[in-house]
Amino acid sequence: PLSRAPQQGQPPDPSPGGGSSSSSQLGASALPLSSAQRGGGIDYGSGGRPAPAPTIFEDLEGEGPGTKGRITAMTVAEGLDRKKIEALLKAKYPKLETHTYQDVVHATPKLDDPTSGDIFFFDYGTVVFWGISAADEQALQLTVINPCKLEPLDLHEIEIDEFTFHYSTVEPPHIQNDVITLNKTYAADHQVKLAVSHALAQSTLLGCYEERLQDIVEVTRDLPEALAEFGRVQISRKQVARLIGQVFLQRSAVNLLGVVLDVPEFFWSAPDHLQVLHKRVCEYLELDTRVEVLNTRYGVLQEMLEMVRDHQNNQHMSRLEWIVIWLIVAAVIIGCLQVAGLIGFIHPGR
Repeated sequence: PLSRAPQQGQPPDPSPGGGSSSSSQLGASALPLSSAQRGGGIDYGSGGRPAPAPTIFEDLEGEGPGTKGRITAMTVAEGLDRKKIEALLKAKYPKLETHTYQDVVHATPKLDDPTSGDIFFFDYGTVVFWGISAADEQALQLTVINPCKLEPLDLHEIEIDEFTFHYSTVEPPHIQNDVITLNKTYAADHQVKLAVSHALAQSTLLGCYEERLQDIVEVTRDLPEALAEFGRVQISRKQVARLIGQVFLQRSAVNLLGVVLDVPEFFWSAPDHLQVLHKRVCEYLELDTRVEVLNTRYGVLQEMLEMVRDHQNNQHMSRLEWIVIWLIVAAVIIGCLQVAGLIGFIHPGR
């Protein structure tokens, strides 16, 4: 079984006899009941009005300091084999409990412990770890993730983002400096972590597209300067066509496949507060702004490559025109010589 990452301020386990529920379907998240709900009445505060039930963005009072842990999100491949992941998890880590969703496989130790750790395997090649030690992350990469990669990324293309999660009852809920603070009431609800993980996975995948675009920019950086200074570029038409194809593929992956822009299908049937949480994390990560900037850079790069291609096409047509001109000149010279021979200006053998 996986060891747990070191936690700070670990509270005692409130339900040592409880076990995690295995579910392959979504279902509503189990929310804690207020004292009024447990007693069947209405809980009135000091002002005589019903006290509102705590929400995911509220902190409960009197619980003491929260716990902290590390979050690691990494994109390692174009995709992951879901069936193979489930089989390897069952074979190599039988004590892990798994839950399956539309495009995610979730695994966690079978402990009713809010700090037991969670792993989310996304079909599009991203993995998010919550509260897992660095050693266990490496072990999972070797035993589960690497064998399940579909079209693995090169080492320099792998994107890794690190965050910190914090369950608190004394601090207001917020996301700042890569620290995600949530209500401790929902510490054992893996769907809350899944809502956050969707945003983190989308951000990490977007980071891969940003790095790929930067690689293309580095290759084409000198083309406009060479064209302006020398009037020609040292790149073949085939290379230009390949670069245009790469830009189109990356732009299509961001805008047409929908992994980065669309709201995941998980939220279609999930409670509304989870979608609000996902939206708030996306706003912090500036996904919409980054996609807009990425599309702008794609557009500029595509215009530049098309300009280079048009210039090369014009050069090619100019060469063809000169070849035709010289062929016509040669044909005229040969014709003149033949006419001169016929009228006797040129005698055979001279």
